[in-house]
Amino acid sequence: VQLQASGGGLVQAGGSLRLSCVVSGGAFSNPVLGWFRQAPGKQREFVAAIRRITGGSRYADSVKGRFAVSTEVAKKTVFLQMNSLKPEDTAVYYCAADFTPGPWSTWQDSNQYTSWGQGTQVTVSS
Repeated sequence: VQLQASGGGLVQAGGSLRLSCVVSGGAFSNPVLGWFRQAPGKQREFVAAIRRITGGSRYADSVKGRFAVSTEVAKKTVFLQMNSLKPEDTAVYYCAADFTPGPWSTWQDSNQYTSWGQGTQVTVSS
């Protein structure tokens, strides 16, 4: 299984970016597709996740109301629409897939995800 993330870049505070992640290979049923981020000197943290087919999503408190996660089922792609960006959103963003997902309460746990993309840099200037 391979995940390829794209869409990062440099944006001013208050701006928007849309990240994409294409999932290829492997048996692809109804995984949870997640986004995580890691800022310099900090631990990787959960951002958002969505169940590919049956829906349902979860967000970190820090991005609720600003970010939206969605999927395009036919193209096996997960998106992260990021609005009202803040300098503290600056990080490398990673997409990940959990093909044996547990309950909704576990979706924010990075240890549940077995496949990871390479990361895409998002930089928000003040």
